Amino acid sequence: MANQQFVNVWNFEPKFAGIMHQPPDILTLAYKQPFMQDQLLLLDEKERQIPGSVQYIFRRYEKNPQWSLEDTGMMVYHYQRDKPQENYFELRFCITGNAYCKQKEKECDSCRLHISRLCKDRTETVDVMNFRFSAVHLSQFVRPQHLSGSLSDNVLHFKHPSSFSKILSLCSRTRMVLDGMLNHNYSDSLENIFINAQTQMLLLYSLECMLGEKDVEEFQCKFLANGADREKITLAREILLEHIGEPLTIRELSRKVAINECYLKKGFKELFGTTIFDFYQGQRMEHARYLLYEKGLSVTDVSVMLGYSSISHFSTAFKKHTGLKPCELLFKA
Repeated sequence: MANQQFVNVWNFEPKFAGIMHQPPDILTLAYKQPFMQDQLLLLDEKERQIPGSVQYIFRRYEKNPQWSLEDTGMMVYHYQRDKPQENYFELRFCITGNAYCKQKEKECDSCRLHISRLCKDRTETVDVMNFRFSAVHLSQFVRPQHLSGSLSDNVLHFKHPSSFSKILSLCSRTRMVLDGMLNHNYSDSLENIFINAQTQMLLLYSLECMLGEKDVEEFQCKFLANGADREKITLAREILLEHIGEPLTIRELSRKVAINECYLKKGFKELFGTTIFDFYQGQRMEHARYLLYEKGLSVTDVSVMLGYSSISHFSTAFKKHTGLKPCELLFKA
C-alpha cells in the first residue's frame, strides 16, 4: 500500500508490460486539458491479480479544490498480430466526489460514529481504477464454433484487427458498480470474489456502451424503474456472494430481500445479464479456483468449504466452468 506519496500524472500508465498502443491519459480526459501541475498526492493504492481473471489497480488521490473534473470511463483494446502475448483489454475509470479520512488506519471518532460531516480529516478525492482482463478469461464468453463476427465477439476473442480506445459514458448501473467497489468492506478471498463479480458487470455495461445496442437506462421489467426494487436485486447478489459456502434456494433469497421470487429471477437476469444459478455457480467456481491456485488447499478441503456432498460433484462442476479438473489446476500452480 502506498500512502501520502507524490506521483507524476504523466507517468500514470498502469504497471503492465508490453504496452504499445498509447491511449489518452484518463486523468487528462477527466480534466479536459493537461494538468497545470505535474504531481498528485497519492492517498491510497491497491493492486491485485485474480488468477485467470482480472488484474486491477485502485489509486486514490487528494483532489485540489480548484480542479474541475468529470467522471470518465475508457475502454482500451490493444492488438498486435505478431505478438499475441502483448494483447490486452482494459477498462479505466476516473471518479470524483468521494471522501477520504486521513486517519484511515485508526478511524476517527466522527467516522466511526457515522457522522462523517464532522470529520476534520476528510478530503475530497479523485479515484482512478484500472481493470485488465486476461485473454483466457475473455475467451470463455465466446464459443469459437458460434462466432457471429460481431464487434463484441471479435474484441473478446482478440480477432478485431486494430487497436483502439473508446470513451465510455457512465450510466447509472456503471456508477452503482463503481461506487460499490470503492466503498465495500470485504477483505482477503471475499474481496476477490466481490471484485471479480463487479468486473463482470463493468465488462457487460462497457460492451453495451461500445456497441450502442440499446439504451442501458431502460428496463424491460417495469418494476425495475423503481429504485427500491433495483436495490433489492443488488442486495440479493451481495447475499449470494456472502454465502458462497452455504447454498441458498431462490425462495430463501427472495425472503431475505423481501421481493417476489418471479420478480427476483427476472430482475436479476435483466440487471446482471445472467440467471441467479449461473451467477452463483460461476462465483463459487471462481472462489474454488482461488482457493486451489492461490491458497494451495486440497480438492477435498475446497469441496467441503463450498458445501458439496461429494468430491466428484464438485469436480464435475469445476470442470464444466473452467475446462479443467481441480487436480489439474493444482499441478499448474
